[in-house]
Amino acid sequence: MLPHQGFSEALSGFTKLNIVILLPMKFSWDTYPRPFVCLAPMAGVTDGSYRQLIKMLAPETIVYTEFLSTDAIHYGAKKTIQELEFDAEAEHPFIVQVFGKEPDHFLSAAKIIEEMGADGIDINMGCPAAKVVSSCHGSALLKNADLAKRLVEATKKEVSIPVSVKTRLGWDCIDDLIPFCQGLVDAGADALAIHGRTYEGKFGGDANWDPIYELKDNISVPVIGNGDVCTAQDAVDKIKNLDGVMVGRGTFGNPWVMKDICDALIHGKEPGEPTVQTISFEEKIPFIIDHCELAVKVKGQKRGMLEMRRHLASYVKGIDGASDLRAQLVRVESVEEVKNILCS
Repeated sequence: MLPHQGFSEALSGFTKLNIVILLPMKFSWDTYPRPFVCLAPMAGVTDGSYRQLIKMLAPETIVYTEFLSTDAIHYGAKKTIQELEFDAEAEHPFIVQVFGKEPDHFLSAAKIIEEMGADGIDINMGCPAAKVVSSCHGSALLKNADLAKRLVEATKKEVSIPVSVKTRLGWDCIDDLIPFCQGLVDAGADALAIHGRTYEGKFGGDANWDPIYELKDNISVPVIGNGDVCTAQDAVDKIKNLDGVMVGRGTFGNPWVMKDICDALIHGKEPGEPTVQTISFEEKIPFIIDHCELAVKVKGQKRGMLEMRRHLASYVKGIDGASDLRAQLVRVESVEEVKNILCS
């Protein structure tokens, strides 16, 4: 997919932003260039439009879907199957994150995901949301290591694409992190992404990466760190012995940070040098319009613009007149309205 016209115009005035188009190749955690820079799977955020925007800015990024139910995929739920759709040219490498607790459903869902052309499957064993955990999904698997291993085994059973796991430091402490993860690797997990908080830690306090570094020294597969990466300097400071970093909430309203992180970790650019974040809000507007257009393309006019309102509110945070702009943007129903508001 080629960047939109507005995207290209924005780049023409910013010579330090170099776009590299990666040609599709068979993905493997073992052979993909390190360090990995990953966009974390986030419910309500990492849909096709957001993934494609991130890939426009930082093509080296490995992108993940929002987490999808293996039960829904198993039973062919129309909405969930639609959320598996992606642009192979624009989004490679493309990882589908799934959640659930029935091994048979993981097996059948994995087959469908592979048939649809995804580059990999990731199993969510870290979501701390109450409704997820109460259903024995997400972080609840931290308390059931045997089931966690069986889910990995079932997912790996009849697919050739890699299977990874995203989890946390533990339920209420870090004592079981290494044996829990070793069990996942023994079951066939090809890579691990670890959020630096326990389930009970939710998203409060500072992420603790020290147990992740220790895990890397005791595990045979790639390990990716996640939690509190908001700048390129954060990524440089935190990666240490790990194979990559994963960025989630740090991209809210600032997807440009992924370009800075890729420049720093992959291309050796000093985090203190001028970065994409230094461009003015006016120069960011074409990117924001591109995001709106992608949202409409992926999800249709009504739903696409409804879901864009959250992003638009984040984009204007901190600029002069943000309050007035936000009040207008949270009611928009078309791309033209966004253009009129931002370009007036």
